[in-house]
Amino acid sequence: MPQDTEKSTKLKDDGNKHFQSGDYIGAESLYSKAIIADDTNPSLYTNRAMARVRLELYESAISDCEECIKLTGGTMKAYFILSQCQLAMHDYDAALENALQAHRLCVETSDKSLGPVTNQVLRCKKERWDELEKRRIREGQELESEVIALMQRERQDMVNSCANDLDSKQVADEWDQKIALLRATFEKSRAASEKRREVPDWVIDDISFGIMVDPVITNTGKSYERASIMEHLRRHPTDPLTREPLLPSELRPNLQLKEACQEFLDQNGWAVDW
Repeated sequence: MPQDTEKSTKLKDDGNKHFQSGDYIGAESLYSKAIIADDTNPSLYTNRAMARVRLELYESAISDCEECIKLTGGTMKAYFILSQCQLAMHDYDAALENALQAHRLCVETSDKSLGPVTNQVLRCKKERWDELEKRRIREGQELESEVIALMQRERQDMVNSCANDLDSKQVADEWDQKIALLRATFEKSRAASEKRREVPDWVIDDISFGIMVDPVITNTGKSYERASIMEHLRRHPTDPLTREPLLPSELRPNLQLKEACQEFLDQNGWAVDW
């Protein structure tokens, strides 16, 4: 079928107007018609994906993103929307992977969406950590219940095997102490995991005051979150600390700090909301 780019562009523009006015059903319909007129335009798929996200049609939006990636080899927008959909569907690992892909493309192209994309990376890390923490707590509770049930059964068997009441009482007391000690051990472990949490200064960005994901270092040796310092330099092309002229090309990745921040977040996902 021949492509009608003029018709497709008109439908896309109309779809954009509907989207901006909050009519996501109308926008989705117009983007679909635009794709029928020209199914080779990758931006049509990401536009329709955005409308479908608003309508919570996540699986359909994922299909649109995948089609865009197939046509282009991968765009920041496609990976970003794909990550949003996967996060909404609780596919945390895939959501984080695609958020990182979007972040990488943002950095490579100096895209102005670096801030929202960085926030998406943090959100993926946070929700992924929350899910792992819930699973850890649930498994710990199940383990505690199973072990105590086993000990109580063994206690009863030992009591039943005693020859007289005095021995039975002594054995029962010994097992009760063991069970109490085990309960206390589990409780101590829970208390340790729920102790007051602190965020070290070295993971905090001095511009946004958030946790750093992709730190870069200036000529003075000070590190900032890439998205924060890039936004600062768009407004004021000077070093935030010294007020000397500073260009984006002078920023260097702080790989050691990035690895340390990554390790901290992997172990302390709660810190994203700090």
